[in-house]
Amino acid sequence: RLLREQWIRAKYERKEFIHSDKQEPYSAGYREGFLWKRGRDNGQFLSRKFVLSEREGALKYFNKNDAKEPKAIMKIEHLNATFQPAKIGNPHGLQITYLKDNSTRNIFVYHEDGKEIVDWFNAIRAARFHYLQVAFPGASDVDLVPKLSRNYLKEGYMEKTGPKQTEGFKKRWFTMDDRRLMYFKDPLDAFARGEVFIGSKENSYKVLEGLPPSTQGNHWQHGITIVTPDRKFLFACETEDDQLEWITTFQKVISRPMLPQEYAVEAHFKHKP
Repeated sequence: RLLREQWIRAKYERKEFIHSDKQEPYSAGYREGFLWKRGRDNGQFLSRKFVLSEREGALKYFNKNDAKEPKAIMKIEHLNATFQPAKIGNPHGLQITYLKDNSTRNIFVYHEDGKEIVDWFNAIRAARFHYLQVAFPGASDVDLVPKLSRNYLKEGYMEKTGPKQTEGFKKRWFTMDDRRLMYFKDPLDAFARGEVFIGSKENSYKVLEGLPPSTQGNHWQHGITIVTPDRKFLFACETEDDQLEWITTFQKVISRPMLPQEYAVEAHFKHKP
């Protein structure tokens, strides 16, 4: 909704589509400013300085205005941004993710001004676009645009059990991000409690409705079993509709052939400690 509103204002009020110089705020390759960022441990939103630099290939944020060293460096290569007003509890809420030691790190931010947060979103997409043009020199713009940022395929609560499948099921918040299924104790956690790689059917991944007959400990009755080459993952949904939506999402991912770079991601998951 916010993006749509600002797109209309950009076109008709600010005339950004006609005057390319008015696109400067998000296409210049450098941007700095202050955003309200949710604290990883205390959950408080505090003003933090953010700097996006295409030259350095990174988005950084600083805990103090005069700090010389950033608190975090997020490589543009692995950066994603998606609007999350409901989850963050602010109409201008943005969720930024990046990879830290090959695990997903979530950062939740907002700005009082809708244009400002949309400019940050567009700046991240512009930086990603220029990075991808270099990384894939033969690719067309049409091929690159879908890779600039991505929304999650599905999010919501399910129950899960552990690898031995003898412990009780616990309620967790799940996020399906491309081929990474992540689960969190709380939707606003900085790091996932765990991540599951979902490959393709050609590589022996499949999703089944229901749970094995011997399964115990689940409170919710609508089960899902994901079969991977290494083990089975057991989940339970509260409603049949939830179960159907999750199964449909998993099937879409599994029916898609894996890309060459996804085999490297899969290999990392297999050797994760």
